[in-house]
Amino acid sequence: MERRHFDTPMAAKILHYSENRNLFTLFMKNAACIFPDAACKNCNDLLLAKDKNAIFAANKKRNKHIIDMKYIGAHVSASGGVENAPVNAHAIGANAFALFTKNQRQWVSPPLTQKSITLFKERCEEYGFNPEHILPHDSYLINLGHPEEEGLEKSRAAFLDEMQRCEQLGLKLLNFHPGSHLNKISPEACLDRIAESINITLAKTEGVTAVIENTAGQGSNMGFSFYHLRHIIDRVEDKSRVGICIDTCHTFTAGYNLVEEYDKVWDELDEVVGLDYLRGIHLNDSKKPLASHVDRHDSLGKGLINQTFFSRLMRDPRFDNIPIILETPDESLWAEEIAWLRAESETVNVKV
Repeated sequence: MERRHFDTPMAAKILHYSENRNLFTLFMKNAACIFPDAACKNCNDLLLAKDKNAIFAANKKRNKHIIDMKYIGAHVSASGGVENAPVNAHAIGANAFALFTKNQRQWVSPPLTQKSITLFKERCEEYGFNPEHILPHDSYLINLGHPEEEGLEKSRAAFLDEMQRCEQLGLKLLNFHPGSHLNKISPEACLDRIAESINITLAKTEGVTAVIENTAGQGSNMGFSFYHLRHIIDRVEDKSRVGICIDTCHTFTAGYNLVEEYDKVWDELDEVVGLDYLRGIHLNDSKKPLASHVDRHDSLGKGLINQTFFSRLMRDPRFDNIPIILETPDESLWAEEIAWLRAESETVNVKV
């Protein structure tokens, strides 16, 4: 494996062949490799592509060189329809994004229209967003570990609807908070219910991975310990369709010192859960201190997790090729934050 910067003369050559900056952007998002001699046949196809369809077609044929890179975005608005989310993500310079596929404040929402589904897929293709780098989030109302039967069944029905919406949109991931015991059942019983809820939903759906997000441990919320995530995964029957999302704010306020013990925390996650289950990152600073168990996000570099951590994560190859999603509170800073993060990850890993 070799680490190299994008080659400026090569970029100029790409720009010359592509004839405009929009196609240049598409190329850089879909480039197969960065060898300046363009020896790779698949890269040559990309260089000679004159329109976006040719770029995507050539990219799909690549099989020799693969760039490992960071896919960075934010949880963007889908107001007016899910089809607006990729437009909003593109506007802030993202190559990944998160969204709600329905109103997160309601238990039941109108079904997706065929028009919205078609436009969503077309716009994702237009702007170069792949399903692997889109991380939808379910409703915050859902509690898959609810201690009472009525609340549990209501949550399971809503979770199934969320998964089915992802199926309709051609998405592969659904991120969710595991659940809460509400001080009415034991933590272990709650975790078992969460796993059972996942099993029930996976049996009724296809192709979508249930992505468990770790929590800060506020109130009776489960998922603040890596062992909670392991407990759930151990009880999920289809291991190929379960994964985790690590929120950096939640991790820090749950008691894992990402600032001073960077390697120790990630090594512990790998040992307890396994980094092969990692499907996404929520990249947030924290307003609250270490081990406070309070979930309050802050903009990057403005909270108690310093910029050194975020820079180091962006240069860490373990987090290549998964969606890295901002949920920072000041949306006006998203484009700036994404640009800074991308600059910090300006080197790429090339497998030869």
